Amino acid sequence: MEYFWVSMTSFFLCSAAIFFVKPLAVKAGLVDLPTKRKQHNGAVPLVGGVAIYIAILLSSIIFIESSLTFNFYLISSGFLLLMGVLDDRFDLSVKVRLLVQIGIACLMIFGAGFYLDNLGNIFGYGNVHLGYFGIFVTIVAIIGAINAFNMIDGIDGLAGVLSLIAFFSLAGLFAVVNSNWYILPVLFVAATLAFLMFNLRWPFRLVNKIFMGDAGSMLIGFTIVCLLVIGTDRSVQAIKPVTALYLIAIPLMDMVAIMYRRIKKGSSPFKADREHLHHIFERAGYSRKRALVYISLSALVIALLGCIMQFLYVPEWIMFIIFILIFLAYNYALMHVWKLLSWLRRNK
Repeated sequence: MEYFWVSMTSFFLCSAAIFFVKPLAVKAGLVDLPTKRKQHNGAVPLVGGVAIYIAILLSSIIFIESSLTFNFYLISSGFLLLMGVLDDRFDLSVKVRLLVQIGIACLMIFGAGFYLDNLGNIFGYGNVHLGYFGIFVTIVAIIGAINAFNMIDGIDGLAGVLSLIAFFSLAGLFAVVNSNWYILPVLFVAATLAFLMFNLRWPFRLVNKIFMGDAGSMLIGFTIVCLLVIGTDRSVQAIKPVTALYLIAIPLMDMVAIMYRRIKKGSSPFKADREHLHHIFERAGYSRKRALVYISLSALVIALLGCIMQFLYVPEWIMFIIFILIFLAYNYALMHVWKLLSWLRRNK
C-alpha cells in the first residue's frame, strides 16, 4: 500500500502541475518551435521537467524524511531546473551550461558531503580507492549524466522511458537493502509516467502534447547519477559502481560515441546534429514509435543484465569487461550501420 500511495500522489501531482503550468509556459514563450533539426507540429510547451519537479517536491514533503543529503539534492536540482528553463527559453551557450552544471555538482558534493570514493574491483586487483580524486570523478560523472540524458531526448518518450528503466532498477536495488532512498526513484517513476501520458498522448489522445525540455532531461540525469553515487556509498551499499554503467548504458554510450565522432570530424563535441541513435533508426526507415520500442528494449535488457550479474555476485572486473565489449560493439555498429543494413537486406 505504501508503494501505491507514493506512486498515486506523485502521478496526480505531476498531472495537475502540467495543467497548471502549461498555459503559463505558453504566455512566457516557453515553447518548442519546429526547425530543420526539430521536426514536430506547432509550438509545444516545454513544461514536463517543471511539472515533474513540482510533483517530486510536494510528494517528498509527505513521504521522505528530511536529511542533509536530500535537502541539498532538492536545492541543487532546483537550481539545475531553473538553468534548464532559462536554456529552454533563451538557448544558453555551452560554456554557461557547463559552468552552472559544475557549480551544481560542487554544491551537491560539498554541501551534502558525498562523492564517489571507490570504483570497486573493476580491474581484478582489489578495490580502486579514489580518495579525494573521487570529487573530480563525481563532478565529471554528474556533468556526463546530465548531458547524456539531455542529448538522448530527441524523439517523443525516449528520455522518459529510458529514465523509467533506470528509476525502476534503482528502486529495486535500494529496496533490496532496505534503504529509504527507494522512495525517490518511485516518485520519479510515477511522475514520469504522468509526463509520458501527455508527451505520447496515450492512452488519452485528447490531451495536448508537451515536451520535457532541457529542464526535464537534465533534472532526470542529475537525479539518476546522484542516486547512483548514494547507492555506492559504504553506508548504503545498494549498487556496485560497475552496475551503474548498465543502468544508464544507452544514454551514456550514445553520448560518448557521438562526441567521439564529432571530435573525429573536427566539430565541437557539443554541436547539435542528427547523428544520434534515434536519428539513425529514422534514416534507416523505422518510425519513431518503432525506434522508441527497440531502443528502450535494448536499454531494458542491458539494465536487467547488470542487475542480475550484481545479484549473482559476478566479479566486478568481469562485469566491467562485458560492458566494455557491449560499448565497443555498439560503437562499431553505429560507425558501420549502413554497411550492416546493406548486408542484412542482401541476406534476407
